Amino acid sequence: MTSAEVWTTAAWREVVQAWVDERLAEASIRRIGDLTQPRVRPWGTVLTAPTSQGVIWVKAPGPQTVFEVALYEVLRDVAPEWVLEPIAIDVQRGWLVLPDGGTAVRESTADPVESMMKILPQYGELQRRLSPHVDRLLAAGVADMRAETVPRRFDEAVDAVRARPHDKALVERIVDRRDLVVERAGQLTIAPSLDHNDLHLGNVFLRGDRAVFYDWGDSVVSHPFASMLVAIGHNADQAVVARLRDSYLEAFTDLAPRRELAEQIDLACWIGMIARTLVWDRALGAGPAPEKWATASLETLSGLLDGNWLKVAQ
Repeated sequence: MTSAEVWTTAAWREVVQAWVDERLAEASIRRIGDLTQPRVRPWGTVLTAPTSQGVIWVKAPGPQTVFEVALYEVLRDVAPEWVLEPIAIDVQRGWLVLPDGGTAVRESTADPVESMMKILPQYGELQRRLSPHVDRLLAAGVADMRAETVPRRFDEAVDAVRARPHDKALVERIVDRRDLVVERAGQLTIAPSLDHNDLHLGNVFLRGDRAVFYDWGDSVVSHPFASMLVAIGHNADQAVVARLRDSYLEAFTDLAPRRELAEQIDLACWIGMIARTLVWDRALGAGPAPEKWATASLETLSGLLDGNWLKVAQ
């Protein structure tokens, strides 16, 4: 049985509900409504219930993203002010209970650009805090996408793309860039850290001016700046992109001149398309992907055909 088939069985739901009720009782919390299951995806499922202390969320990642459960232990210990405090963690089962974080920034009435201007420097500080703990992140099962792994990861990404619907000629053009990718990976500086790999306003709460980050199932260990691939890469307004980039870099200005840091963002995000491709592949898992995501891996890796990532002045 696939994970999705297991997650939708009554037997699995009964076991999860019993576990949730036990963990809530240990925290002096009582469930006061049904445990419902609003989302089932190839990469995991989410359940929710009202309790005596507000709504709780239960996350059960799939085999390829179950590291998120152990990752929360690291985040709780190292940077608790920037994450939701877990109510329960079961690394062996791969289950996690979190409190409700409120309304995600994307669903609020806040200005998205101004919100991201507040969020990005804090995210950079979080990465600086986590950087000395890379060994612990890797031990938790977070995938290693550091610069030295790029040759192997590039080959894995190509294999992943070839295993799904693809344009053979397009893939060969990507393969021809392998030497350039390896060369550029050698130009990456800045100590590695955690890359959320799906940092957007739907995965952040704002409590006053304090950002709280969640949904870490796409995370990898890599050059920290690769996080900007998603965080600011979909904005078409290049003036806004430059503002957001410079806001993020506020957390790193002690490491190098601003121009050098800006160049590193461009380089890290360009190479980060490899990790993003592999994240898509592991999320979708074995077997045919849903149609709307069937070519996501190829579309992502095709970004390497561009000469660079950012199109704004350094």
